[in-house]
Amino acid sequence: MSGVLSATLMVAGVGLFVGIFLSIASKAFAVPVDEKEEAIAGVLPGANCGACGYSGCSACAAAIAKGEAPVNACVVGQKPVADQVAEIMGTTAVEAQRKVAFVRCVGDCEKTTDRYEYHGPQHCANVKLAPGGGPKSCSFGCIGCGDCADACDYDAMHVAKGVAVVNEENCVDCKKCMAACPKGLIIEVPYNYTSHIGCVNPNKGKPVMQACKIGCITCQKCVRDCPVQAITIQGGFPVIDYSKCTDCGTCKAGCPRHCIV
Repeated sequence: MSGVLSATLMVAGVGLFVGIFLSIASKAFAVPVDEKEEAIAGVLPGANCGACGYSGCSACAAAIAKGEAPVNACVVGQKPVADQVAEIMGTTAVEAQRKVAFVRCVGDCEKTTDRYEYHGPQHCANVKLAPGGGPKSCSFGCIGCGDCADACDYDAMHVAKGVAVVNEENCVDCKKCMAACPKGLIIEVPYNYTSHIGCVNPNKGKPVMQACKIGCITCQKCVRDCPVQAITIQGGFPVIDYSKCTDCGTCKAGCPRHCIV
């Protein structure tokens, strides 16, 4: 009986010691909790998409709480979330210019042809490794297998007539489609702008016309016509500087190839 009692007292003593030790350790090594950070994390959508430039919503919340990121850093949550975060931070959210994805290719199956019949995995990343970057007559254009659509969590990307297109109303600019495109055709553009260059073929003249009925031949008419010099030739094809562009539509109206859409 005395042996059982001794064992019981020993176990109880060890338990008491461990409890006291853990209590002291938890206070000694406690990490201060930022209440604002926790509150911000609670209103963020939890998508962990990385579009804000941080590894996830927790990291974004920590940056906002420290003043290292703006209250509208979350592009997925947009204005409703920005307003809630601003209230937590005791400030006012400055409405940022909304941006959406745009696929720089208008060469659908009616404008291009196939050079050969492809047999293999139906993924853009795989098809790109085929001869000529795939069977499409334009080796610089959209492959059309829909890797971008598979990556999109917001039903904003679809493949129509062999080319990926964006549903701007659903797009939250999370940039997952951009990362999924093996040819780097997808960029972000201002939501309310209506003129975008839909071709990145760096070739000129006849080779382009043979590859696509509306491919850019780099005639540079858009460069000359732009009243604010917002269009320049980069990498062999025209690029719009949206910080200068007034969306006047002059470039689109004057494009002889109709590849500004």
